[in-house]
Amino acid sequence: MAEPHRVYLIPGMFGFGRLAGYDYFVHLRRAIATRFRDAGVPVIVEAIPVQPTASIRRRAIRVATVIDATSGASGPIHLLGHSTGGLDARLLLSPTTQLAGLPPEKLAWRDRVRSLVSVNTPHHGTPLAAFFATVSGTRLLYAISLLTVTTLSVGRPGLAALAKLVAALGTIDEVVGVNVKLLDEATGLALRFVGERGQGEVREWLTGIREDQGGIIQLMPEAMDLFNAATEDSSDVRYACVATSSPPPGPVRFVTSVRSPYSALSATVYSTLYGITSRQPSRYPYPEPAPATEQRLSAAIGRTTTPSMNDGVVPLRSMLWGDLLWAGRADHLDVVGHFAGTGDHVDWLSSGAHFDDASFQSMADRVVELLLAG
Repeated sequence: MAEPHRVYLIPGMFGFGRLAGYDYFVHLRRAIATRFRDAGVPVIVEAIPVQPTASIRRRAIRVATVIDATSGASGPIHLLGHSTGGLDARLLLSPTTQLAGLPPEKLAWRDRVRSLVSVNTPHHGTPLAAFFATVSGTRLLYAISLLTVTTLSVGRPGLAALAKLVAALGTIDEVVGVNVKLLDEATGLALRFVGERGQGEVREWLTGIREDQGGIIQLMPEAMDLFNAATEDSSDVRYACVATSSPPPGPVRFVTSVRSPYSALSATVYSTLYGITSRQPSRYPYPEPAPATEQRLSAAIGRTTTPSMNDGVVPLRSMLWGDLLWAGRADHLDVVGHFAGTGDHVDWLSSGAHFDDASFQSMADRVVELLLAG
């Protein structure tokens, strides 16, 4: 029997492998496994739990350690990184990478890597990183992380925890006034909803965000300029990407506040993130897409691309690296299966992208086609 393909899923900032009983990549894992099975090709799909906001180098070392321990002696390997996870993989596969404390034999598996797919990855940085590096931005990042894990784990946080988060986040204009005490209270309230078994895991994950944010400043466009100058692509690996944009926030806050407090909070968070991410850096602009790539992007998204277009976290033009596999209208979490839909899909970012299961399946088709070809 042929050796199975091994596909490793690498989460981005404030993403995770499995937390409080919830599998962050459950939808992608299922989509990939189903397509390999239908093709009659054995596959093992595994998510790697990296540190949520640690430096790219530290996260890459964690990825390398897990793959070395689980990849066996033979068979093709594929890496799929969402958001910062794509940068972890690029650094790890660079022939010139120096990962202190990791002996060369722990990287022997790199010869078996056939492809690296980056999904909404900030290859040229994101303005959001500079904001998250500030005191108020750090608190907002913590609040968003809390909202993410509680929403994905239990569907939606309880009204008591939600009220604290609303008070902590405030309005767009008041976001610089995020209150630490309110966040701590919201954390305690929200943890009640994940169950006793998951509370320790979530607390440890949130502590990691508070204590190690080395990766945040590395995502600034200025820092990514150095990353791209120092990191080489491997000639033996096919690089490809998924790139999306979600619509600019409109006057939805009043409507959503009438519909539900949860929707109001979600719309406020999205408006804040989108607005900051839309600010193109003047000295380190994103490369313009090649004409053929621009044609595909504009056709998929519905309008000509601009530097301000983004998915609420990462600028569209910053996502381009290698072959463009799939493009469309989607926010940062839609592409990993966290969108409003049937079954176990859960959405908390009210972007108005209207990403649906048909779009998700189309994206998965293109990704697996590449993996199988590799």
